Amino acid sequence: MTSMTVKRSTPAIPQLHAHGSGCPGYDVCLVCLPRSAALARRAARTTVECWGLPEDLAADAELIACELVTNAIRYSGLRNPKEPGHCRLTLERPAPDTVRIEVSDSSTTRPAKREPGEDETGGRGLVLVEALAVDWGVTRRPVGKTVWALLRAQP
Repeated sequence: MTSMTVKRSTPAIPQLHAHGSGCPGYDVCLVCLPRSAALARRAARTTVECWGLPEDLAADAELIACELVTNAIRYSGLRNPKEPGHCRLTLERPAPDTVRIEVSDSSTTRPAKREPGEDETGGRGLVLVEALAVDWGVTRRPVGKTVWALLRAQP
């Protein structure tokens, strides 16, 4: 009987950084495995809370980060379970009341919003993102894409 070994990568060290514009940001490279969705939720909530933004914004950021990372896992990570690939979660604060969430992956599959039926268990991720975000979209990259969402605190 042959045993299958899965290469485990060293956990990425999240980096908090300031962009050239002085905009604070956080990014982390995640392995495209289901457990990374939980890491994305915690990273988004913790970052937004550290920025001192309202609880409802932290909750929305947590949900959006999870949905976008879950899509990255589904479309770029699960093609080869032995080498699941990576995605990058980035949170930026371009204005005092604004959070931009980005998830970059190597897949060229563009996300498409669906209208799932009542009995379907999936397909609601981008519906939620659109409902919570001020704006969202996809930016093509030389390899893959970046899906982003913009959140703004209520006055």
